[in-house]
Amino acid sequence: MQKIILSNRVLVTTLSLSVALFFMIGLSLSFGAVGMTPSQLWQAILRQGDTLYQTIIWDLRLPRTLAAILVGAALGMSGALLQGMLRNGLADPFLLGISAGAGLVVVPIFTLGILQSWVPLAAWVGGLLTTLFVYLLAKTGDGISIERLILGGVAISSLFGSIQSLLLLLTDNGQVQVALNWLIGSLNGRGWNLVVIAGPYICLSLLLGSLLGRSVNLLNLGDDLAVGLGVSLVRSRIFIGAIATLLAAGAVSVAGLIGFVGLIVPHGIRLFVGTDYRVVLPLSAVGGALVLTAADLLSRLGAVELPVGAVTALFGSPLFIWLLYQRKGNFN
Repeated sequence: MQKIILSNRVLVTTLSLSVALFFMIGLSLSFGAVGMTPSQLWQAILRQGDTLYQTIIWDLRLPRTLAAILVGAALGMSGALLQGMLRNGLADPFLLGISAGAGLVVVPIFTLGILQSWVPLAAWVGGLLTTLFVYLLAKTGDGISIERLILGGVAISSLFGSIQSLLLLLTDNGQVQVALNWLIGSLNGRGWNLVVIAGPYICLSLLLGSLLGRSVNLLNLGDDLAVGLGVSLVRSRIFIGAIATLLAAGAVSVAGLIGFVGLIVPHGIRLFVGTDYRVVLPLSAVGGALVLTAADLLSRLGAVELPVGAVTALFGSPLFIWLLYQRKGNFN
């Protein structure tokens, strides 16, 4: 009976998230400086009707919306993978130093006036290299220490964050604003080039991540029991961490540093469907896409467009507090 109830909850949650995401995509494409009716939107998507609407949809809103979906899905699943692997509800995609490494590489590009078309690749490489360094710090004689992994990520993030601040203080005022927009996280101006470049490997990483549910479930049973069931702790943690890092680094390369999505979305999903990561991982991707698409829509509804990272932080903090209250002490 309990399995039937849980199965129904999973089905209802999946359908609800899918319908909500589809609805939010329609709103994201319809609203902005130039509003569109459903009829005008549909005609523009089919490349019919007013050429102005066609240009707005195909050149501006559609690639930006697809970028929000990709980034949100990547952050949501990355957070779920790390929280499951580390058995720590505070884990998020930037815990391993991804944001710090990406920022340390990207800020000098802005401050020195280097070709800014290299920013996505630089952010991706910086995040990956920093995470690899944190993994090396966490390596012990018999495997990888979770405590050292977390503490190493916090220490590296703090160190690199202070260096970023010093670099920003030495930068011309005109470049500071550009760098800060990227550090806060923004989808403004994201076009087809980024979607085409980052989309395939983010989608591949999402597919691989969805297949890791059983491994994450076994790691959640505890190290001794997982080893008894034939799980290689080192191999599993390296592979899960690698996929989570690729997802987060891909998101950073597209939109900069966007917080709270990878932290709160997995909590919300587990609140509705339980802790079976075969379900939690794909639904975290859908939930992350929904949250970031909604945040991006809110960021551009006012007279002045806000960085989407500021919107996720503004709404993510009270939502996380509410989720903590709902969990009532069960934080995993």
